[in-house]
Amino acid sequence: MKIRNFSIISHIDHGKSTLADRFLELTETVSSRDMTDRFLDNMELEKERGITIKLQPARMKWGDYILNMIDTPGHIDFSYEVSRSLKAVEGAVLLVDATKGVQAQTITTLNMARSQNLVIIPAINKIDLPSARIEETAEEIISLLGVSREDILEISGKEGTNVESLLNAIVEKVPAPEDSEKEFRSLIFDFERDPYKGVVAFIRIFSGSIEKGDEIDLVAVKEEGEVRELGFFNPGLQPTNSLSPGEIGYIATGIKDVDKVRVGDTIRKKNSSIGGLPGYQEPKPVVFTSFYPKNSREYPEFKKALEEIRLSDPAFTFSPEFKEVFGRGFRCGFLGSLHTEIISQRLKKEYDLDLIISTPSVSYIIKKTNGQEEEIMTATEFPDRSVIQEVREPWAYLEIVTPQEFLGNVNKVLETLKGNYLDTEYFAASDRLLITYEAPFRKVITGFYDNLKSATKGYASFTYEVMEYRPGNLTKMEILLNKEVEEAFSIIVSRDEAQVEGRRLAEKLKELLPQQQFPVPIQASVDGRIIARETIKAMRKDVTGDLYGGDRTRKDKLLQKQKEGKKKLGSRGSIDVPQEVFFKIFRSDK
Repeated sequence: MKIRNFSIISHIDHGKSTLADRFLELTETVSSRDMTDRFLDNMELEKERGITIKLQPARMKWGDYILNMIDTPGHIDFSYEVSRSLKAVEGAVLLVDATKGVQAQTITTLNMARSQNLVIIPAINKIDLPSARIEETAEEIISLLGVSREDILEISGKEGTNVESLLNAIVEKVPAPEDSEKEFRSLIFDFERDPYKGVVAFIRIFSGSIEKGDEIDLVAVKEEGEVRELGFFNPGLQPTNSLSPGEIGYIATGIKDVDKVRVGDTIRKKNSSIGGLPGYQEPKPVVFTSFYPKNSREYPEFKKALEEIRLSDPAFTFSPEFKEVFGRGFRCGFLGSLHTEIISQRLKKEYDLDLIISTPSVSYIIKKTNGQEEEIMTATEFPDRSVIQEVREPWAYLEIVTPQEFLGNVNKVLETLKGNYLDTEYFAASDRLLITYEAPFRKVITGFYDNLKSATKGYASFTYEVMEYRPGNLTKMEILLNKEVEEAFSIIVSRDEAQVEGRRLAEKLKELLPQQQFPVPIQASVDGRIIARETIKAMRKDVTGDLYGGDRTRKDKLLQKQKEGKKKLGSRGSIDVPQEVFFKIFRSDK
């Protein structure tokens, strides 16, 4: 069997899904009658936002060859989807938009493909557009790949120009899968749950063959199952009797418990002595956000929705959490801010849930004076300073691609991250450059993307990779309302920025909190020391309004009595923070 396995990789919005549509049409995998734009994007949110969120495999026939394609997402938050697809193929089409040139994610995905020793086929897309910069883009690709100009294909995924040539290049340049062993062994690169068939594992077979009815086991988790159905992606599930070496397909395992299946695990036949394939680690969440249903009665439905989303997104995690002001909710883990936004929109659109969403944060490592280490994700978990020896936080490696004219603006935005400048590289025959920088990850996830786009009029792009944890001068900042700590507003901040952040939060609360019958001091505190303060004035009643004439001392006595009464009331009074204040502080309306 003549097989070629490949992925399409690129920066977001460079035309991967449109090119996949043309592939499906030219190979007659999908009839023109059934064809729709972005055919492989199955989610409503994918079509609505015009981005690919979930990898999608498809099997096509081109001449005597079977082409197994995996369409991948382009945003950095979904790089784990790209990495999973690259493990299952021998080649990759690197697609670059002729109007935008090489972008940050282009470089990241290229490096991922190179690390897997894949054959790279470069293609410049959207050559039909008047603003296409074909030769400049070609020079950028040459400087990245070291290829000759003749190796770069010029195509239009929308018009279909030279797409046939690209299919022929895949056949000619991508190597055929190797089959060095006889025993069946396959890699799980994705899965879904079927209520009748159990877990349906998406697999790439590296050796041997498999048939319906064969008994199997999963190497890493030591779970056994039976092949109830198997087949390939056409692009829907197409049953067949057997799968052979090199093929990409699916196996309905009969395993009911989704937690028993791991992406990167190896499926082999039962009682086989063959070892597992070198897999890859499951993605580790790096951004954490608390989700609470506004209506507490929706908690059971909310939990069920999270469980269903988790089945299709192994990078998403959640654990129960309780806060007195909100009730029961979940602390959720994500791969980035866009990942957070996508999940929150899915919960709203697909499950009709109205949620309170906290500001995204990262995890921290606390090394205590007794030598023990603890990972925390919220300020509530931050221990007393007397037991802390060191606080470490995750750092991120950034790559920013920007036109040279915005270099000064980009540098100003980078300065706000309080990180380290690394290098600047200039693209040959281009007005653009690549800046590398490293910074605390907590600074990257809070507004950096918006600030960068604003500073460059939308022309810059960036990608990041979370690195190691590094020591930081971090502490817990508490907010006191009428001298009582309101734990829900506590945050972890750098000591160097604590006063500015404390003043900002105090001013914001002063605007949002309603007046009381007594003055309400709003204080930001670090290590027991007040670093910022605002005061909400008391509501005032004119107690002297009924007096006419007479000595001034009568009015003064009444005003002094009112003042003493408010002071006494303030010493006893507690602040009931309206829920809408929490909504606005936590940016729940995003």
